[in-house]
Amino acid sequence: MEPSTTGQLLLTGVPGLELDAETARLFRAIQPGGFILFGRNIRAPAQLRKLIDDLRDLSRVEPIITIDQEGGRVSRLRLIGAEPPNAFQLRMKGDIELIRRHGSITGRLLRLFGFNLDLCPVLDLSFDDEADNSLRGRCYGATVAEVVRFAGAFNDALRGPEGVASCGKHFPGYASAKLDPHHELPVIDRTRAELDAEELAVFRHFAPEVDSMMICHASYPSLDPSGTPASLSQSVVTGLLREEFGFAGLVMTDDLDMGAILNHYGLDDTIRLALEAGNDLAMICHRLESLQRAKEAVDSGTPRHVVDRALKRVAAFKERLAPPAPFSEDAFRRIDGEVWDLRVQTLGAEEAARRSPEDGKRSPVEQY
Repeated sequence: MEPSTTGQLLLTGVPGLELDAETARLFRAIQPGGFILFGRNIRAPAQLRKLIDDLRDLSRVEPIITIDQEGGRVSRLRLIGAEPPNAFQLRMKGDIELIRRHGSITGRLLRLFGFNLDLCPVLDLSFDDEADNSLRGRCYGATVAEVVRFAGAFNDALRGPEGVASCGKHFPGYASAKLDPHHELPVIDRTRAELDAEELAVFRHFAPEVDSMMICHASYPSLDPSGTPASLSQSVVTGLLREEFGFAGLVMTDDLDMGAILNHYGLDDTIRLALEAGNDLAMICHRLESLQRAKEAVDSGTPRHVVDRALKRVAAFKERLAPPAPFSEDAFRRIDGEVWDLRVQTLGAEEAARRSPEDGKRSPVEQY
């Protein structure tokens, strides 16, 4: 890796369907470590691949190109193809081979477009499948054993021959949250013993199994009595995940543009606290006008040893990134046909063809 720019510690969103001249100039100057794409970036298969190729072309260091492609409503690529079944539907079916197939199909689909990291699997337990905390339909199980078995099958297949990196989320687990962090900071009033028996048992198992971890925006008094959100907490990121669980992969914040953070912290403090906590990437998905200021916060407000540690981990992660597969519309259509077949096998033909009652009601987790 060439001499590193501190922009490598920023994971940023992209404003539109193509790179305009002003955005291209900004990205060339900042040299972000990676890019996360949303629905606003996706119109057609060839358009998406060109956008990703353009992002790679302007990056001096191979960038992380990532997306939320879980299944169900959190499947950005459903805008141009079939919608895969979600984690809840797959666990209700109970066929682990279908979950493995989902992971393999997802890996091949992402490689075709040039993605090298998928922001999944979700490792949160589901204490209530109808809870209004943004997790509805996204959890692989209601017990530790279920999540370990089903999320593990998806994770292994995603990372397998296709080599797409995985991300466990949302550490340390916010299934018992009563608020949606897209709007406000949840407080998880669970004892350490309760967390150890359930949420943390899952993440402890997956610490050697996933390539990266995403830290959520929730406060855990039993883990950090100060009330600091987990994503900004040294006790949670460094003390618990790094030191106690021995996690050696890449660590990133969840989107720092979510209300749980925006309502309580300014940008400069957010970036500094995120990196000092032990995160390697600070994720800014929507406030792209703040990207230059975020880099300045890294340069002037963050201790150099913290920056150097994070740069080293980002560089190590990038050494293992898989290159894009050759692209063709025919290849996309073949894989998309596999997605549809998986949906039919999971839901049945009649249910697979039925539009979800949630279509048209875009929740914060999918609205971008």
